[in-house]
Amino acid sequence: MVALVSRTGRHLQRYNKGRRQVVGCIPYRYKVTNQENQEELEVLLISSQKGKSMLFPKGGWETDESKTEAALRETEEEAGVLGIIECELGKWSFKSKSCESYSEAIMFPLLVKEELEMWPEKNLRQRKWVSVAEAREICQHWWMKEALDTFVRRLTFLHQQNQDFDFEFRF
Repeated sequence: MVALVSRTGRHLQRYNKGRRQVVGCIPYRYKVTNQENQEELEVLLISSQKGKSMLFPKGGWETDESKTEAALRETEEEAGVLGIIECELGKWSFKSKSCESYSEAIMFPLLVKEELEMWPEKNLRQRKWVSVAEAREICQHWWMKEALDTFVRRLTFLHQQNQDFDFEFRF
C-alpha cells in the first residue's frame, strides 16, 4: 500500500528523447447483470484534477520504479483501486495540454480486486464505473480511447479462444 500522499515533482521523471514517459491503467471489472450469469464489462474513469474531464488514471514513470510499479502506483494514488495488472496494451505519443510538449504513454489493463475507501487523491478526484460505450463517449483523450479499443479487441479475442465459459459476455 502506498502512503496517503501522492508523489509530486518531476525530478525523478523518465524521459525518452525529450518526451516524458507516462504509464497508466484501464481499471476494469465484470458486473453480473442478472440471474442467468450474464456479465458486463465495466471500466473505471476518474475526473481530472480540475474536474473538467474524465480519463483513466495515469502519470509519470519515475526512475526508481518499473513500468508496472509506476502504473500500479498511479492507479492507487488517483483512483484508489488495487488489482492484477495485465500485459501492456501499447504505447501512444500525445501532445501535453499543459506543457506544449510531447509525452509517450504506456497503458495496461488492471483487473480490480479492491476499491479503497481512502486514497491519496480522494479529495481531488471522482471515480465512476461505466460501460465501455459510455467510456468511449466521455473520455476526453483520443489515445486513451485507442487503448480502450485495443483492450476490448484483446478481450474479445481471448473470449473467442475460450469456448468453455458459461456466461454471456457483453461490452
